[in-house]
Amino acid sequence: MEPVITRFPPSPTGSLHIGGARTALFNWLFARSRGGRFILRIEDTDVERSTEESVKAILDAMEWLELGWDEGPYYQTHRLEVYREYARKLFDSGHAYWCECSAEQLEMRRNAAMAEGRKPKYDGACRTKGLGEGPNRVLRFRTSETGTTVLKDIIKGPIEFDNSELDDLVILKSDGIPTYNFAVVIDDITMGITHVIRGDDHVNNTPRQILIYRALGAKLPEFGHVPMIHGEDRSPLSKRHGATSVMEYKKMGFLPEALLNCLVRLGWSHGDEEIFSRDELIEKFTLENVGKSPSIFTMEKLLWLNAHYIKEKRPEELVNLLRPFAAQRDYLDKSDTFMAGAIRTLQPRAHTLVEMADAMRFYMVDEIQFEPEAAVKFLTAEMREVFSRLISELSELEAFDEASLEPVFRNTAEDLKVKLGKIAQPVRVALTGGTKSPGLFEIMEVLGKETVIERLKKGLKYIEEN
Repeated sequence: MEPVITRFPPSPTGSLHIGGARTALFNWLFARSRGGRFILRIEDTDVERSTEESVKAILDAMEWLELGWDEGPYYQTHRLEVYREYARKLFDSGHAYWCECSAEQLEMRRNAAMAEGRKPKYDGACRTKGLGEGPNRVLRFRTSETGTTVLKDIIKGPIEFDNSELDDLVILKSDGIPTYNFAVVIDDITMGITHVIRGDDHVNNTPRQILIYRALGAKLPEFGHVPMIHGEDRSPLSKRHGATSVMEYKKMGFLPEALLNCLVRLGWSHGDEEIFSRDELIEKFTLENVGKSPSIFTMEKLLWLNAHYIKEKRPEELVNLLRPFAAQRDYLDKSDTFMAGAIRTLQPRAHTLVEMADAMRFYMVDEIQFEPEAAVKFLTAEMREVFSRLISELSELEAFDEASLEPVFRNTAEDLKVKLGKIAQPVRVALTGGTKSPGLFEIMEVLGKETVIERLKKGLKYIEEN
């Protein structure tokens, strides 16, 4: 059995978006699941729109998602002589011809065809002229005008195309640059691609490509066209449905494994399972389980998955992931140990790293500010004695952990005849500035004795002055 070789060929005219990332993932998984190879190819023949910035953005996204490639990246602009060689083969065999029709002539004929109710395709004016290569001439593929071309799609099943509906497409432009449908076939032939897995917006390109394969006597790869991704309103996914660039999701605090897990479930399923490790995906992925209908992307599902992966990670693993977000907020540079302790208290509630970074502010600054409403409601005169007692008792503690802290609070509540619940919220406001935080004893242990007592004293001062 020949080895499986797949490819992902993005055009560097922008960032890597969700649809492209899913295509890359499916190709990567299929190659890995079959012990094959995965090739990265940069389709940069659209010279005017292709940029180095986009190339970098694509490579950065692939690396962040850990979709490592076995070969490449190959660049089409570095392979122009290869395309010219295959173009000469098609010309020499009579499968291509040179065309001198100007853009103005073509536009005039298209308009006339549409006015007469005909398909506005190239009319074959230069088919029989026997022209050679020359200035302002393009090379066209001589498409069969009869018969049908059948696409045996792994996902969609057989699709039949009437050859008379296809026109003689340009394969080399007048500047010698190959067009998409020609370059992609030559790349796939010369790179030994066995399976072409891509979005179903390419279905109509496929019969043209199949005809080029046949004209060159090359073996066809297997094709699988994956349905498009839609937003919750059932329209094609776009910016209005939220961020669509992969690296935007990184900036929003998503983990790559969460995004991958979300992407793989956009069109593929394995029973009722929702969460998969990378190894499980490699083991279970098949094209037979890719659906035929558009899949729906929801931010709600991605947030749910991200929260799961945040909870599953060891706090120590999240420290370096969280540091850039902490730096953006001008937080103090705390030790890895301190940050891991803070993260541990926040993991159960955080959906993103951004959310976690915002929630950990009280850990990461020297001076906290009391939320005005919280201070007025909870830092009241009746708490003066409670705070004084806690400051005194906590100062005497040698161990400063949850086991040591709880008895201090219980004894204080009992001696001062105050319910424990009445103490917790004022102390939380004094320590964090607000009314929402992880468990009180958890945060006190992380903050440490010195900081806790200092903040309680600040709270007591507020009580005495207001």
